[in-house]
Amino acid sequence: MGEVPIGLRWWSRRFTTLLDTGADPERLRAGRELARAGEVAGLRVGPYEVTAKVRGPDGEPYDVAVGTEGIDTLGWRAAEARLASHAVFRARLLAGELPPEIEWQFAELGLALFPDTAADLHLMCGCPGWGDPCEHAAAVLYLLAEAFDDDPFLVLEWNGRPRERLLAALRRESAVEPDPFEMDAEPLSATGFWTPPSGLARLRERRRAVPVPPGFVLQVATPPPVRIRRRDLPDVLAPAYEALAAETPDRDG
Repeated sequence: MGEVPIGLRWWSRRFTTLLDTGADPERLRAGRELARAGEVAGLRVGPYEVTAKVRGPDGEPYDVAVGTEGIDTLGWRAAEARLASHAVFRARLLAGELPPEIEWQFAELGLALFPDTAADLHLMCGCPGWGDPCEHAAAVLYLLAEAFDDDPFLVLEWNGRPRERLLAALRRESAVEPDPFEMDAEPLSATGFWTPPSGLARLRERRRAVPVPPGFVLQVATPPPVRIRRRDLPDVLAPAYEALAAETPDRDG
């Protein structure tokens, strides 16, 4: 059996593609082999930084940290408001999904979920070697891509917003969002049930209708092609409408 590829989801593929931009292929290959051999331990993803320990071919463990500029507080406020305003994104995120279109939403705000190139990452390793990334940092990057496969919210956490904090913000934003079906509803109480409506509910008060002249429908409707004793049907019915109007009391008076 062949080895399981790294980068099964769209977000982890975006990340592994990033690794191939400008990084030395040999160091990437060596880092991938270290990751496959289980030489990376204690991977921890936090806001703006990933840390882990990597044991190199010499058996010595080295501390590795991978930093990113991420998204600042103001950027996250704008992103949370935007995501919360779209019911589809809000629902999918609350369900634990990371739709690919979310990257466009961030991009329209001038925000990026991934650096442009590997050179934009801040890589630190305690090894005496050189290279950016060194094989130890490359191993952490590949293991990070696998972690992204398992939990897409780690992409957002690395960018500065842990999962629970993001979901809490989405719930909070959606809670204050007005319901279009309840905008003019007012709570009822025993003391205020018969009080005049206020606010938007006042718009529902029925105004006094403008009096309609008798036989108005005969004037606006297209008459059927019927004649009675050589007279058009509206002319025949008009006196009847006037008589009915005279006998019906004015309900608004």
